[in-house]
Amino acid sequence: MKTVFVLFDSLNRHMLGCYGGTRIPTPNFDRLAARSKVYDKHYVGSLPCMPARRDLLTGRLTFLHRSWGPLEPFDNAFPELVKQKGIHSHLITDHYHYWEDGGATYHNRYSTFEFVRGQESDPWKAMVQPHWERLREKYHHAQRATGPISKYGPYMINREFIKEEKDFPSVQCFAHGLEFLDINRDADDWLLQIETFDPHEPFFAPERFKEPFKTGWNGPIRDWPRYGRVEELPEEADELRANYYAIVSLCDFLLGQLLDDFDRHDMWRDTALVVTTDHGFLLGEHDFWAKNRMNMYEEIVHIPLFIHDPRDPGAGRVSRLTQSVDVGPTFLDLHGVEPPAETQGMSLLRENRREALIFGYFGGAVNVTDGRYTYHRYPDDLKRQEIYQYTVMPTHITKPFTPEELSGATLARPFAWTKEVPLLKVPVIERSPMFDNYGPGAILENDTRLYDLETDPGQAAPLADLEAEARMVAFMRALMRDNDAPPEAFARLKLQRGDA
Repeated sequence: MKTVFVLFDSLNRHMLGCYGGTRIPTPNFDRLAARSKVYDKHYVGSLPCMPARRDLLTGRLTFLHRSWGPLEPFDNAFPELVKQKGIHSHLITDHYHYWEDGGATYHNRYSTFEFVRGQESDPWKAMVQPHWERLREKYHHAQRATGPISKYGPYMINREFIKEEKDFPSVQCFAHGLEFLDINRDADDWLLQIETFDPHEPFFAPERFKEPFKTGWNGPIRDWPRYGRVEELPEEADELRANYYAIVSLCDFLLGQLLDDFDRHDMWRDTALVVTTDHGFLLGEHDFWAKNRMNMYEEIVHIPLFIHDPRDPGAGRVSRLTQSVDVGPTFLDLHGVEPPAETQGMSLLRENRREALIFGYFGGAVNVTDGRYTYHRYPDDLKRQEIYQYTVMPTHITKPFTPEELSGATLARPFAWTKEVPLLKVPVIERSPMFDNYGPGAILENDTRLYDLETDPGQAAPLADLEAEARMVAFMRALMRDNDAPPEAFARLKLQRGDA
């Protein structure tokens, strides 16, 4: 079997024509849909970026035990599992979080890998004394930097070296992917992952992709929304959205190049193709930008998924509930590898069915859906809840756990999925580097609510229905037990663990 896995970041399902989107022409996503199984009820698991990837690789939910962090020694990563069976796994990515403290164990699971530099705040080009005043005047005041320690500083420097379309990191990722196919097309037993940070913010695309969405904006560069409530002037918000539309158009074009290669070499007959994303991104819906700060609305958690299996090449829609943890087991299934016992996900190639699924941010609400309702249950006080990180790899996104955090650590018993490995049980404190960035202190909405997606697909009005809520709570408790959630995960939500 040969497999190509395309992973975008922050690709909004509802923007794609094959999912009903009308704002952006997406002819190549629509073209893919015509040759694939299109999953209509596919959801995230753990968020944001690296927690989502840990779920994807391991086939297990992680948000009840851990925030952003590396793969752990007991994790089962699908690229390594196939590699151990003689199947070559190759990663091509510009997603620079793989090379930070909180992601540095992921790319090494592949047989080989390529890293394309320059996305967002990737510390790429060494300008020791940048002309900050000249650079700053190019950018809107909301995204200016005073030095490289700001997240905006590296981006401003990186853009100085991205001049032509061929320089864009996502363009290079797909070019490397096509090169891999040229070199290895006649070989068998490989898995290629083409992963681009796009359309993640900042929304920087070649000018020709921006042209159809011009807003008349004449101000400085405005392509990086803040995480939080919408406070921008209408013309600023329009420009931010237009830049997102442009970068989705770029992603559609790049996907089209890959589909052209499939057509040209008749790869549809012997090569599987899987395309998805890690999560969505709010563009003003619910009066918010981005993710991490608000309730986990459908725009963030209900994501696209396309699968072409050459052994079952018919196109069609799949209406059963599926989740990101199912992606890794699907690759194992494609390549004839048995999933490890710790795997929670189920191969998407089989008629596995769920009644419900849970998803969330570490330290935030636990959220559950059965495809009809979504229920979001928060602790009474996000900042004062008792919560712990369970890990033997104590690093945050860009730095290790602090001595202050680790001074309160104890040794916890093994969980059912840690292969008899005990873990550090580290109390979450407000002075943790993650607390106000992608942890409990970052969340701006904290009221428990229930939505009926059938009557209220935009989740505009929380529903009061005690019977439906009780049913969703029962699903939540059962799924948390299945995940071997720690006792405090139940206590902070005032849930009884109940019988297994």
